[in-house]
Amino acid sequence: MFRSMRGRLIVLLLLLGVATASAGALMVALFFQSTTARTGQAQAESGRACDSILEGYRSVMGRSPGDASEVPAALLRAELTELIRHALQDRPGIEGGIWRKGTGSLAYGYPTYPGERPKTDVPEAELPRIEAANRLSLTQNRQIVQRYAFPSQTLLVTAAPLHGPVVGLTAWTMTRVFPFAGRSYRLLMAGLTTLFATVLVAVGLLTSFTLSWSRHVGRMENALQAHDLTDLPVLDPTGERELDRIVSALNDAGARLSEARRKADGLSRQVAAAERLAAIGRVSAGIAHEIRNPIAAMRLKAENALSGDGRSKDSALGMILGQIERLDALIRRLLSVTEKEKLRCEAVELEPFLASCISALAELAKANGVVLVSCSEAKGGWFDPEQVRRALDNLLRNAIEAAPGETEVTLRAHPTPEGLVFSVHDEGSGPPTRVREQLFEPFVTGRAGGTGLGLSIVREVASAHGGTARLLDKGVGTTFELVLPWPRS
Repeated sequence: MFRSMRGRLIVLLLLLGVATASAGALMVALFFQSTTARTGQAQAESGRACDSILEGYRSVMGRSPGDASEVPAALLRAELTELIRHALQDRPGIEGGIWRKGTGSLAYGYPTYPGERPKTDVPEAELPRIEAANRLSLTQNRQIVQRYAFPSQTLLVTAAPLHGPVVGLTAWTMTRVFPFAGRSYRLLMAGLTTLFATVLVAVGLLTSFTLSWSRHVGRMENALQAHDLTDLPVLDPTGERELDRIVSALNDAGARLSEARRKADGLSRQVAAAERLAAIGRVSAGIAHEIRNPIAAMRLKAENALSGDGRSKDSALGMILGQIERLDALIRRLLSVTEKEKLRCEAVELEPFLASCISALAELAKANGVVLVSCSEAKGGWFDPEQVRRALDNLLRNAIEAAPGETEVTLRAHPTPEGLVFSVHDEGSGPPTRVREQLFEPFVTGRAGGTGLGLSIVREVASAHGGTARLLDKGVGTTFELVLPWPRS
C-alpha cells in the first residue's frame, strides 16, 4: 500500500481525518473548559452579590430605631427591596432577594433584567430550589451554593443567613450560565466551521488529485502495454506538470531507442554479412584443402607413371583411382550436408536396426581393437531409417577411431520425455576444448586426417527430424546424442 502513490494519498487522507478529529475534540474540550471557568466565575460573582446583600442588611438594621420587628411590614419590605436593588444593580445576570422561614420571599430584585419591564416576582419555576437553598443555609448557619446542571444551562443558587433582630431571614442570589451561548460558543462554532470547511476542501483536492493521477497513469500504462514491444509509443501530454516531465522523458527515450535500433539493425546486417562471408571462407578453405591433397598425390603418381615402366603405370593408375574414390566420397558427404533430402519416416524396430548399424562397421572396429555393443530400451520409433543410419554411421566411425584399444563402443537407444535418444559412447578423451563450440560446423575437426563433415551431417539429420545433436560433458569417456522428438499425434 505504501509503495503506490494512491496508497500514500489514501493514508494522507486518513491522517488528515485523524488530525481533524483531534483538532475538533481539542476545540470542544477547550470550550467546555471555558464553560467550567465561566461557571466558577459566575459562582464567585453570585457569592459576592450575596455578601453585598448581607452588608446592606446590616446597614439598614443599624439605622432602624428600636425593635425592627415593630417596623410596619410594608415599610420593611420596601426598604429590603431597595436594598436588593442597590446591591445587585452593578451585577449583570444576577437576581436575588431576602427569604424568611415560614413566610417566604420578603423582598426580590432583578435590576439588570434585559426585558422591557422590570421583573418584580420571584420565578415560580425556581421557587423549590430557592427555598431549599435558604433552608439549608439556615440549618448549616453558613453561606451555601447549590448548582443545578441542565442540558441548556447551569443554575447557581447562593444563600446566606441574615443575623439580626428578625429571626429566620436569609439572603439569596441566583444566576444562570449558558454554555451554548455567548462569545465562547460563537468562537467554537466559527472554529469548527472553518476547520471542517478546510478539511472538506483538502479532501476534495486530494481526491481529485488521486483520481486525476490514477487516470493519467492508467492511460500511459495502457498505451505502453498495447504498443509493439520493438518500439515505444508517443504519449500525449496529460496537463500535469510532473507527469508531463515523465511523458517527455519517455518520448525522448523512445526516439533515441528507435534511432539506436535503426543503427543496430544496419550494424547487425553488416555483421551477419561478414559472418556469412567468413563461413563461406572457412568452407571454401576446407574444401580446397580436402581436394588439393588427392590432386597433388594423383599428379605425382601420373608424373612417375610417364617416366616409368608398365608396372609403375599400373600402380599409379590404381592409386589415382583410389584418390578419385576419395574425392567422390568427399563430394557425396558435402552434398549430404548442403542438400535437404525429403524425410521418409516409417515405423522402425530398434533392436534389428541397431544391430545392422553395428554389423556394417564390424570390420573397422576389429581393425582398431574395439568391441561394438548395442542395446535398446525402446521397442520401436518413427523416423527416416536411411538418414538416421547415416548419422549413426558417422558417430560410430568417430567413436571407433577415438576409442583406445581393448575397449567398447556402445550404441544405445532409450526413450525420454523429450523424445527418442540414440547415444554413442566411447572411452576416449573426446574432442579438444578449442573446437567444442563449433564442433557441429562443417570442416571443424579435432582429429588429424578428419574432414570435419561427419558431425555436421549428424546435426543436419537431427534438424530435419526436428531434433538436436549434442555432446554430453559429464561422466567418463565421450558420449554423443542424437535426439529425435516423438511424432505429434
